Amino acid sequence: MGLLILIGLVLGSIVLYRFVNPPITSVMIIEKLRGETLKQSWVPFDKISPHMRLAVIASEDGNFCQHQGVDWAAVREVIEAAKNLEPARGASTIPMQVAKNLYLWEFRSYLRKALEVPLAYAIVSIWPKERVLEVYLNIAQFGPGLFGVEAASRKYFRKPASALTQSEAVLLAATLPKPKVRNPARPGRTHRVVARAVQRRLPYIAKRADCIVNR
Repeated sequence: MGLLILIGLVLGSIVLYRFVNPPITSVMIIEKLRGETLKQSWVPFDKISPHMRLAVIASEDGNFCQHQGVDWAAVREVIEAAKNLEPARGASTIPMQVAKNLYLWEFRSYLRKALEVPLAYAIVSIWPKERVLEVYLNIAQFGPGLFGVEAASRKYFRKPASALTQSEAVLLAATLPKPKVRNPARPGRTHRVVARAVQRRLPYIAKRADCIVNR
């Protein structure tokens, strides 16, 4: 019974967050418990630079507009790479990362991944892709205690998220995998290498991002 109530509450919140901005996330709560001062300023989708929308898809989830929450092709690539002892990027999609940030925890585990999958499917079935990306860009972590693209843009580049240039957006997107060690205002060598890789993907991704381009 308790499990059914918990599932109902989570599904109810997903429906609510389709229309209401989440006031806080589990990752924010963890940061707060660590003693960090939280910095976040929510901005609507149309106040986020189109460069940033495209850059985060190029960096985090190239098939964002094609899948329904989970990119199983990417999952298979990770499994094959693991079998061959080869390095591989993670297979988390943007909906899976929204699920993790809203409801789960930061450290990796098979349990967390198993929970991310049904949550991602539920989110994509209830929210349009535009809303998924809006929520992600407003709750993603860009530094210690720093959440959302608006707060990150103002901290690192002293401008609103709506005014981000392509190069600034790429540097911010390349921060997301390691937000506590990468600084887009002072990118290190690895950060610059990742940003250049994201930059090269932009023309290709622009042709596949019809769900968010020109919105």
